[in-house]
Amino acid sequence: MRRLFTWVEGFFRFDAEETPPEGKIGVRVDLENLIIEGSRQLREWEQLQEEIPSLDMALKFTDRPGTNLRNINLSVEEWRVVSYVNPKNTIRQIGKATRMNELEIRRVTYGLLQAGLVEIVRPGGVQPTPAPRMFPTNNREEQKGLLNRLINRIRSL
Repeated sequence: MRRLFTWVEGFFRFDAEETPPEGKIGVRVDLENLIIEGSRQLREWEQLQEEIPSLDMALKFTDRPGTNLRNINLSVEEWRVVSYVNPKNTIRQIGKATRMNELEIRRVTYGLLQAGLVEIVRPGGVQPTPAPRMFPTNNREEQKGLLNRLINRIRSL
């Protein structure tokens, strides 16, 4: 049901006369509460995506001397994630290993980030790709010439 609120487009048909399939039991649900809860979860999802835009990043423990994880109260899900924290494991890999969907792994990761236990880093062994050079030369006159040729080529199309 939660995925319904993430639909951007599509078709929907409601038939009040349709009975549930064999073996399924119908349950009355307050539509207003369902919409409010769905909207709340959608806002939470959007906030978590802003805070953790990529699940292809990794986690590492923060460098805080004297921090002892045994004295910290964590939920079962948080302990499961903590057991996989390693710069070599992406957040996505941790989610799969702990059988959490994207929302759940983002929620747990966000909690660990807010508690100051972990920080987001690039996955181990993966070097950042340097940004491509905009121009093959640093000479301003050559750059102008290249731009002018490009503009003229676009105009001729």
